[in-house]
Amino acid sequence: MITFAWPWLALCLPLPFLLAKFLPARAQSNAALKVPFTLGAVRSNALIANNRNLPLPVFIILWCLFVLALTRPQWLGDPAPIASESREMMIAVDLSGSMQIEDMELNGRQVNRLAMLKQLLGEFIERRQGDRLGLILFADDAYMQTPMTYDRQTVKQMLDEAVIGLVGQKTAIGDAIALSVKRFLNKKDSNRVLVLLTDGQNTAGKVSPEQALEVAVANNVTIYTIGIGAEVMMERSLFGNRKVNPSRDLDETSLKHIAKQTQGSYFRATDSVTMSNIYEMLDQLEPVEQEQQQMRPLTALYYYPLALLMAIIVALCVLPWLTSLYQSLRDNVRGESHVG
Repeated sequence: MITFAWPWLALCLPLPFLLAKFLPARAQSNAALKVPFTLGAVRSNALIANNRNLPLPVFIILWCLFVLALTRPQWLGDPAPIASESREMMIAVDLSGSMQIEDMELNGRQVNRLAMLKQLLGEFIERRQGDRLGLILFADDAYMQTPMTYDRQTVKQMLDEAVIGLVGQKTAIGDAIALSVKRFLNKKDSNRVLVLLTDGQNTAGKVSPEQALEVAVANNVTIYTIGIGAEVMMERSLFGNRKVNPSRDLDETSLKHIAKQTQGSYFRATDSVTMSNIYEMLDQLEPVEQEQQQMRPLTALYYYPLALLMAIIVALCVLPWLTSLYQSLRDNVRGESHVG
């Protein structure tokens, strides 16, 4: 849509005609002027002198273009939401070897823990419009897979491309928390949230969970911990099938303590249904900003009438000179033909 920054300047449009009507006419001088050169020399400049008075239609066009440029026309684009900067959410995903245990059911088929996590966490990421999201993958060490960004599609893609064993087989929970806190320090005025998903206990890393927790509390980082793994699973053996607890290595005590000390919550995901419910509860605990500001991009258009105005003025200045040059060349050709 075309708008005008200064539409009131359009009132200047009739100004020349008002001045011409109400101002007194210029007195004509009849005094003769003697010049020390022949009339032949004046002939080439006669056309320029005669063009000092522009034809009325040309003047109207030039004045309209000038006033149009003064009103500063601009193109107002479609409204686009401005991403909210109120929250930063880091997601830390465990890629240890135990994440390949197939004790989860998703869409009627048995899958491993990571496959279920990718599907449901991906849907959670899609809903977090307005949050700056980051992705950390951890096992033997913790790595920043995706820095803080509003590009949710990139975060989801990086999650989908993660594979078990990419960063080792153990579990460095302390390193994952410490790396998250370090990334939060770059942004002071925000709600800092860490969602930590793991199916084990801290067995690796340079920083212990206790040390990382102290840093998180000191920097006001809220941590939501999610323990993944079924409580019962049928396992085949030489003596037939037997029930086992595939989550026996899950350190729920430590995860609950981390969540409590940072004003967060601990959740237990035993299947895809409980995992989906957890993400819905996270949406309620950390709601997405509903009232987002919108921006409509503006593109200046005033230079179009201004460029056309300048082009016409240049043409009016050059045209008499070209006409005079053409007349001189034609006279020279005629003089040479008469001599011949």
